[in-house]
Amino acid sequence: MTIWKKTLLAVLAAGLAGSAFGQTKLKWAHVYETSEPFHKWSVWAAEEFGKRTNGKYQVDVFPASQLGKESDINQGLSLGTVDIIISGSSFASRAYPPIGVTYYPYTFRNADHLVKYTKSDVYKSLTGGYAEKTGNQIVATTYYGTRHTTSNRAIAKCADMKGLKIRVPDVAAYLAMPRACGANTAPIAFAEVYLALQNGTVEAQENPLPTIEAKKFFEVQKYIILTGHIVDHLNTVVSGKQWKAFTDSEKKLFTELAQEAAQKAGADIVAKEAELVDVFKKKGLSVTDPDRNDFRDTVLKNVKFEDFGYRKADWDQIQKIN
Repeated sequence: MTIWKKTLLAVLAAGLAGSAFGQTKLKWAHVYETSEPFHKWSVWAAEEFGKRTNGKYQVDVFPASQLGKESDINQGLSLGTVDIIISGSSFASRAYPPIGVTYYPYTFRNADHLVKYTKSDVYKSLTGGYAEKTGNQIVATTYYGTRHTTSNRAIAKCADMKGLKIRVPDVAAYLAMPRACGANTAPIAFAEVYLALQNGTVEAQENPLPTIEAKKFFEVQKYIILTGHIVDHLNTVVSGKQWKAFTDSEKKLFTELAQEAAQKAGADIVAKEAELVDVFKKKGLSVTDPDRNDFRDTVLKNVKFEDFGYRKADWDQIQKIN
């Protein structure tokens, strides 16, 4: 046999071996920037999963809506265009409404309460319901940040928001608190919020403190009111097809890594929020704690769980978590 034939056979053999024992590539998508903790720790988890499966998997993380906006990547789980995503429960609730109860205002007291919820029976029930409906598996939940209100008017209680022109995302759960307090909501595109605040189209908005800093809303607002109306969070979700393809040991490993990544990202956000209170005060803004019980009681009185497809029994269970 000539040398070139031997070489050809070796190449073909290698190709066949590669196809039989080749690496499985998975796509992990989200809409956040590479500078954010959600991306940093997703990349860590992806790399660790590859290492600990001895190279069986290569998980590539696609940030900043590279594979589509949030609604697209959620749909991609079913279409097979993505294998893993990070996304809010507001999107999961489109397929399974009860899981959206975590976006009802004042469901969580703080980040620690959210973390304890992720280890509870009600969490297992809600994520299990979502899995049964969609086939997709929620393996971890990350603290995203607590939503607060900024304004050019002082606010101490819910009634102080009456008539307030406030920009709120056009999502029912986000609109609930301002509307319950009598504010006039405006669903302005996120990219246009700074200008709208600057020119007085609206006089207030709401977002987590890191977002308030990143978007420089503090430059065009006088007050930061720590309303804490929604403790925002993100789910790490594996497509039903890929979840079935994992072995039991791979499911366990990926879940453990995703949960560790969630814990680390959440800790980064908590630390950043604590720093920002002082940062904003040094910039001359008034940072105040309003009467949250007043806000909470007003929302409970005026906003029905059933209008969103939520179950108050789930909310009550979450309240009992200590």
